[in-house]
Amino acid sequence: MSGAFSGERLILASASRARREILAAAGVPFVAQAADVDEDGVKASHDPGDAAGLARELAGVKALAVSRHDAEAWVLGADQTLSFDGGLVSKPRSMEEARTRLTTMRGRDHQLHSGAALARNGQIVWSVVDTATLTMRAFSDGFLATYLAAEGDALLACVGSYRLEGMGSQLFEAVEGDYFTVLGLPLWPVLAELRRAGVLAA
Repeated sequence: MSGAFSGERLILASASRARREILAAAGVPFVAQAADVDEDGVKASHDPGDAAGLARELAGVKALAVSRHDAEAWVLGADQTLSFDGGLVSKPRSMEEARTRLTTMRGRDHQLHSGAALARNGQIVWSVVDTATLTMRAFSDGFLATYLAAEGDALLACVGSYRLEGMGSQLFEAVEGDYFTVLGLPLWPVLAELRRAGVLAA
């Protein structure tokens, strides 16, 4: 991909389409490579009450996993967690689980935490986490049924069972925080760090 940069290579250690689209739209030159990591193992050893810290840790684990195989490239890892009612929420395993989760969260607030980490030569050189608070409206059961039918199994890849960039926007009445953080990447601090690293022109 083209962009104004000084010859430094960037690898996005993520399989997320949303993150690829965010970076590409911002004119960031990169290649994407999914990181092979044991996310469940990381979650099992992490404090479940620290969802923000977990997002940052998972981002770092992903960045390191790819950086160890390409020491000369800059590697950007990213991950997102959701906290609700004092606990950590994971991706739904079925449409019925997605329905139950959205029913429980409607009319209430939850937090999305997007972490990012930059690695080089098998070392984390920078990391950040940003949080957005989202308020779901008290949508009807009829709307929920229409929404689930329209979005389908794609929701199973979303930790909150919604995509704000799609029909999921209709689930909400307010969002406090950065839009890109909601999509899964704290873009502004990432761009600033990529300029410092020489991936992007200052």
